[in-house]
Amino acid sequence: MPTDTRTGAPEPAAQDRTAPAKTAGRPLGLGDVALTDGLLGHWQRRNAAATLPHAVEQVRAAGVLDNFRRVAEQTEEPFRGGYPFADTDAYKTLEAAAYELARGGEHDSGEHDAGRAAVRAFYEEAVHLIEGAQGDDGYLSSFHQGTDTPVEPWADLAGGHELYNLGHLIQGALAAARRLGDDRLLNVARRFADLVVDRFGEEGRAEYCGHPQVETALVELYRETGHEPYLRQAELFVERRGSGLFAGAPFGPAYYADHAPLRDLDTVTGHAVRMVYLAAGATDVAIERGDTARTDHLLRLWDDMVRTKSYVTGGIGSRHSDEAFGDRYELPSERAYAETCAAIGTMQWGWRLFLATGSAAVLDHVERVLYNGFAAGVSLEGTRFFYDNPLQRRPDHTDGRPADPAEPLRRRWFGCACCPPNAARWISGLQDHVALETPDGLTVALLTACRIRSAALTVDVVTDYPWDGRVTVRVLAARDEPATLTLRVPAWATTPRVTVDGAPIAGEPGDSEISHGWLRLTRAWRPGQEVVLDLPMRPTLVVSHPAVDATRGAVAVVRGPVVHCLERADSPAPLDELVVHTVGAGTVSERTAGGDSPSDDPVLRHAVTAHVSRRPAPSDDPYPAADRTDPPTPSTTTPVALVPYHLWANREPGAMRVWLRHT
Repeated sequence: MPTDTRTGAPEPAAQDRTAPAKTAGRPLGLGDVALTDGLLGHWQRRNAAATLPHAVEQVRAAGVLDNFRRVAEQTEEPFRGGYPFADTDAYKTLEAAAYELARGGEHDSGEHDAGRAAVRAFYEEAVHLIEGAQGDDGYLSSFHQGTDTPVEPWADLAGGHELYNLGHLIQGALAAARRLGDDRLLNVARRFADLVVDRFGEEGRAEYCGHPQVETALVELYRETGHEPYLRQAELFVERRGSGLFAGAPFGPAYYADHAPLRDLDTVTGHAVRMVYLAAGATDVAIERGDTARTDHLLRLWDDMVRTKSYVTGGIGSRHSDEAFGDRYELPSERAYAETCAAIGTMQWGWRLFLATGSAAVLDHVERVLYNGFAAGVSLEGTRFFYDNPLQRRPDHTDGRPADPAEPLRRRWFGCACCPPNAARWISGLQDHVALETPDGLTVALLTACRIRSAALTVDVVTDYPWDGRVTVRVLAARDEPATLTLRVPAWATTPRVTVDGAPIAGEPGDSEISHGWLRLTRAWRPGQEVVLDLPMRPTLVVSHPAVDATRGAVAVVRGPVVHCLERADSPAPLDELVVHTVGAGTVSERTAGGDSPSDDPVLRHAVTAHVSRRPAPSDDPYPAADRTDPPTPSTTTPVALVPYHLWANREPGAMRVWLRHT
């Protein structure tokens, strides 16, 4: 039984190690869900083989472990790096490492043994140094410790990030404890968390961190330990924000989500990552407190964000200034910030809202973010990254600085390296966001190839989703009494078809077995039975809301949950001169830009065909008279390949567009 780290007294029994209270079901995680042959399984194998070893190498090279060492060994070495949250690069990498080490090498092949050994060595060294760097009172933030401390502990809550550091420490520690049975980091995290409760709890200072994130971690720490003060501290941090603590801080209070109490907001605003992290923490608190009023408000904020402040890729943050949300419908393509961390935060918030509400619509948007706004942040080989994810790249784009011949598009790492290790930990934990165990059966929330084990049903999900709309669920084991198998039916799938053991069932939305985005099948299941869900996938031209000035008169191509784009490499003319007329009914059958079959090119393999004509500007006059007409549309069109947006920038540098001229 867990004990209070300060008194040694036994604590109340903890809840299930991964189960929020009062939700749509218990999330099934590593050990119960294994991603197999699909795209998400491929991402995990790439993560284990390439991204995580690369992150270990880069975190070491950046001196993050040396920062802990200088404190643990009391050396005179200076702090390395320019940010007080550099510790989190290690914590996020440790979280990813815990998952991959716990998988026991299931993603390994012979050539990856060295990478796995490097990850194991990093894990052991980092844990040892973190233990050694912790202060006697539990404090831990290497930027604020040591002989040459630039800022005293707790002196700069707006920018110091100590509580933000704690949040990522807790999450890495929980991954190690739950997946590896290693409580060393958890003991460190609890000592720091106990210090925070003493300092900022009911009788402490009514303050909070400039960067929300600790709230979700404290709730999860409560779920692990049953120690109620952790939950209450998370609740206090949520409730206090907006009291004006950072009114005089750089960038203004909205940057810190501190301009108004969260409960008073009618739209998300300010720094995008901070806002969605805060909303995720508030959702966790609402779940544990059974606070339906708070949940309803957060769902309204989510819906407003999706409708008015999200790109077609699911990305959020339309302003490079302050990495912020813009106004409603302020969604410029070439200036989209759409930070990779903001995509991760969106998915974290959305998953929690789904647990709180059971909403399939929320998951539809999480899926849109997953396959587009998030996935674009990691290169095809897994070792280069985007920090921001624009929806358009102009031919002369240099990102405001001289082009780097070695890194013309994605970069190997960043001075502010929040995104790459965040992507590594998110991918390593994807299986935790696939399925729920419910009292009456099993819910499959994300459609992907996997094996799922629950008390009621054990199934194989066989599918090439999101490239193909056929999802086959094969029952491997079932309990004796009837159970309900529930599958999400995305809203874009307007004519789903379902068979059970080859026999069709009613398949139109609104029928008895498909309702509100869910297919529910209650049976006395037997091993060997098979459910087939067919979701017709056709490339579709979509337009934006008329208030989105940046994309008025343009169209984007979406197939299933995947957004596509046109790259200059596949275009017969400059992208600004092309007008889209129609989009093909299936995947591209030949490489329109010449060369080999698209099946030989991982970027083109899942392209779709659009038919375009060329319409150059009639003159160089940037503002011609309104009555001047363009040349007539040619009677013939040219097919071009549009590639999945998340695969752009994996070939030579060049222009790219998601939104293409249509009129």
